[in-house]
Amino acid sequence: MWVSSLGRSPPWKEPRLDADPQAQLRLLELQASDTAVDRLAARRRSLPEIDEIRNLTARLSALAADLVAAETEGRDLGRAQTKLEGEVDAVRSRAARDQSRLDSGAVGSARELENLQSEIGSLGRRQGDLEEQLLEIMENAETAQATVDRLRAEQAEAEAARTAAEQRRDAAFSAIDAESAQTTERRTALAAELPAELVALYEKIRKSSGGIGAAGLVRRRCEGCHLEVGGSELREIAALPLERVLRHEDCRRILVRTEDSGLPA
Repeated sequence: MWVSSLGRSPPWKEPRLDADPQAQLRLLELQASDTAVDRLAARRRSLPEIDEIRNLTARLSALAADLVAAETEGRDLGRAQTKLEGEVDAVRSRAARDQSRLDSGAVGSARELENLQSEIGSLGRRQGDLEEQLLEIMENAETAQATVDRLRAEQAEAEAARTAAEQRRDAAFSAIDAESAQTTERRTALAAELPAELVALYEKIRKSSGGIGAAGLVRRRCEGCHLEVGGSELREIAALPLERVLRHEDCRRILVRTEDSGLPA
């Protein structure tokens, strides 16, 4: 059990824990290891490649949708072009037959000749209109194909960029995970060497205090919350046995005395 007259609760309601001063100092090493692991995890979550991959994936999704639309437009224009080409051929063939009949001299009456000439003229105008529409469709089809080619090129570029970003991300993951595993291994070994009750208290506080369960008292300041410890508290700390495990009154973290605590003589 342990007691800390620095806590908010009266001394008789505080649990008491004593631990070797060196064990308390090593608790700061444990905290440093945990902080390092937490920072590695945060670094892993915030790698710039993660956002880059997310943005490239969204870009590829948009490009895929645009490509489908462009390819659909190209197919529609292709079908329209084929249909118009068939109509032009049909009009041209009919005009050729009428012209052949006219040139043969087989038309007997003047009225029939007039009707035939009128039809040939009408077919010529119809052919001109159809060919004009066909030219416009061919130009639109060429534009649509150029759009498809551009989108495919952009898609290939984005896919290559995403692959490269994924490779960089995976390499960073591997390096971070290896460092984290080594740090965790050292941390586990260190924790096993410390008093179980001290580690248990540290873990409990750490979970409720933003990952910081123990902090050094350096130059009269708690390194956990960065608040200065008052003079009366410093005198109280100086009067306590070195084995006594302390809690900072403000942040409630374990407060470890160091060589540079700034305690009064």
